Amino acid sequence: MIGLILAAGAGRRLRPYTDTLPKALVPVDEDRGLTVLDLTLANFAEVGLTEAAIVVGYRAEAVHARHAELEARYGLRIELVHNDKAEEWNNAYSLWCARDLLKQGVILANGDTVHPVSVERTLLAAREAVPGARILLALDTAKSLADEEMKVISSAEDGVRRITKLMDPATATGEYIGVTLIEPEAAEPLADALRATFERDPQLYYEDGYQELVERGFRVDVAPIGEVSWVEIDNHDDLAKARAIVAGRGAEPAPAPGA
Repeated sequence: MIGLILAAGAGRRLRPYTDTLPKALVPVDEDRGLTVLDLTLANFAEVGLTEAAIVVGYRAEAVHARHAELEARYGLRIELVHNDKAEEWNNAYSLWCARDLLKQGVILANGDTVHPVSVERTLLAAREAVPGARILLALDTAKSLADEEMKVISSAEDGVRRITKLMDPATATGEYIGVTLIEPEAAEPLADALRATFERDPQLYYEDGYQELVERGFRVDVAPIGEVSWVEIDNHDDLAKARAIVAGRGAEPAPAPGA
């Protein structure tokens, strides 16, 4: 199993940072030079992964410039996957660009989600608790929800029935936080669902690909993460929250191997 980060997005609401950087490289701890990429790669290393991949697109050169440093800092072999439509299409296509890597099994993380390593640990533990699960979504069932969250309706009997921002928050089981465990057996069905999704509308999310899978009869499961500090960084207010989390050690990266 490898780690996989979607980091191709522009994040225009985070300008001026994103005039020259992809959103995943906006600093969340300026004193230590830490970004979401750093935090997530550190999480991957902490749970024992030795390889990772990053899907790049907008300002990909900034990730290339840090490639060797990130490998050395976190003890990971890192592959960069290029999304040639990062500034035109949404992330259903971005995840599809990494379709061949899905065959190894991945822990997928959005490049704008600051979260503690307990999330990855919860997903890995859920592999044992949910026998036969092929896709496990990290789900926050504690947070109060509003219109912008990626909401999920699920049950122990049926798994995920619906995943979308476009539902009444009162009906949702919880919020998908942007981290998924994908087993190798799910790679081909998911790639096909993602293709159908972006061919239907290039502006759709990969979560719409998950919904496509569900509608085809493929079971998608969830793993509740408990009460943890995390945030999806969409704008400057979110960035301030991310910095507060990191300063409070709620999403502190693990020490680099050998440190």
